[in-house]
Amino acid sequence: MRLVFMLFPGITALDVVGPYEVLARLPGAEVVFAGLTRGEARTDNGCLGLMADAALEEALAADLLLVPGGFGTRALERDARVLDWVRAIDAGTQVTASVCTGALVLGAAGLLRGRRANTHWAVRERLAEYGVSPVAERVVRDGKYATAAGVSAGIDLALALAEELAGRAVAQAIQLGIEYDPAPHLDAGDPLRAPAEIRDAVLARVRGRDAALKLQAG
Repeated sequence: MRLVFMLFPGITALDVVGPYEVLARLPGAEVVFAGLTRGEARTDNGCLGLMADAALEEALAADLLLVPGGFGTRALERDARVLDWVRAIDAGTQVTASVCTGALVLGAAGLLRGRRANTHWAVRERLAEYGVSPVAERVVRDGKYATAAGVSAGIDLALALAEELAGRAVAQAIQLGIEYDPAPHLDAGDPLRAPAEIRDAVLARVRGRDAALKLQAG
């Protein structure tokens, strides 16, 4: 099974690394990291570089495509080259998936129109811009499209896909192997449960970063 993970400047590291740690363990998995160019793509905080094995045009076929999120997706939504590539590779996939704001890229490519999907809670309402029905669920499946909520939800998405593609026992073995058994002592991982002041602070940070990106784009 050929797995293509998209990389780009401004990516959120866990969006792609979390699913990679699960899906790369599938029997027979062949992993390709495809970027706007070959080489390094810096994360949205600028602290980490991830390496693309191939440029987009060198990765035109996949059984599973995963588009992660990050503040860098804002530019991708308007990038004709990226959207053309997403549509082209999607034509041959068994599963096309996204994590966090990667769903907005799939939406901009027209792949989610009329479907249910999720993304990061702070921008969930933006899915409607692309004719998508926003759903507040950690993992949403509609046809061959699988979308996850923000960042850490990519691990849940990947485990669900692992079970679908390789069976429950394989998925359970992967889960145990990576010791994914979250039990945080904080209960602030959902906007409905988080304290209002925390939710507002996070939302203000996201909207402030978005506004700055719009100014840079002109």
